[in-house]
Amino acid sequence: MKWRAYPSDVLPLWVAEMDVMPADPIAATAREALDRGDTGYPGGAREYAESLAGFARRRWGWDGVDVDTAQIVPDVMLGIVEVLKLVTRPGDTVVVNAPVYPPFFAFTAHADRRVASARLGPDGRVDFAALEIAFREARAASTTPAFLLANPHNPTGAVHTADELTTVAALANEYGVRVIVDEIHAPLVLPGARFTPYLSVDGAQDAFVVTSASKAWNLPGMKAALALAGPAAVDDLRRMPEEVSHGPSHFGVLAHTAAYADGEPWLDALLGGLAANRDLVGRLVAEYLPGAGYAPPDGTYLAWLDCRPLGFDGGDATPGAVSDLAGPAKAFLDQTRVALSSGHAFGPGGGGHVRVNFATSQAVLTEAFTRMSRVRP
Repeated sequence: MKWRAYPSDVLPLWVAEMDVMPADPIAATAREALDRGDTGYPGGAREYAESLAGFARRRWGWDGVDVDTAQIVPDVMLGIVEVLKLVTRPGDTVVVNAPVYPPFFAFTAHADRRVASARLGPDGRVDFAALEIAFREARAASTTPAFLLANPHNPTGAVHTADELTTVAALANEYGVRVIVDEIHAPLVLPGARFTPYLSVDGAQDAFVVTSASKAWNLPGMKAALALAGPAAVDDLRRMPEEVSHGPSHFGVLAHTAAYADGEPWLDALLGGLAANRDLVGRLVAEYLPGAGYAPPDGTYLAWLDCRPLGFDGGDATPGAVSDLAGPAKAFLDQTRVALSSGHAFGPGGGGHVRVNFATSQAVLTEAFTRMSRVRP
């Protein structure tokens, strides 16, 4: 999709997938399955959960993945929707930290829940005063309000600290808000930051996490994810309908299991390249888009650029589909033939911004910013 959505003269730095070859253990696992004719219905959910548990233990020093209660789901967003159905009712309020991943708005609305935004602070991190107001209003308007948190945050790349997550949990408990965390970017934490699993912090006992190897090992076309529950939420998760487990791809389960179990050397090499590209983006912004706002992300491979200093309108944004274009993203495409994600799609606070996917070659990045220097509001 990334390279086919636009004409061949467009450089695509929009949708969140990487220009990399798959890790050898993943490719070998897929080939071996084909060679033995293993193309039937999916299996291996427990092995998938065990591989995630081992990765979390090695990578983050966290031994909190409960293999016995983890539930397999088709992908992270569909898993989030299924968890929302378990703990909220139609019409309940779901709080998000905008600007945020556009499907947080779309999937929640399609599930007949109401989305409320708690704007991020000027630093691109959680504004706890705004979050408390949103929780208080959600509690007053809902039977069971919920909060969708991206950890790390998409699009700003903020990796929430343990203290920040503990504060989220304390506020959620105070106002009776159920927390559901998207940790799909968790392995993609760059030098200078440290990832904290949400379920590891005090007060997160009744929360949920939905995650997969999709972003870190570039597997969005091989669908499979896991939903995890804190100890006080296990009974809720056990009510997940059995048919939800029919959605993951068998090759997805195999690939994600191999990624967590044997893909760390590949991941370490990837993170070195992403750190170099993060630094390159800073130099390219300074050279070709002087004045644009850029805060190097703590994690992910996404750069969030503030184009308002370049003369673009930064009015309040109405969330849209991730493929919708407006403002600077439309100008960059029309004038310079570079496709970026439009900030307005990420909701309030996204106007006048673009999201740049820097998980590509340095030659492509350099060419893209060279072209982008020609943009005019």
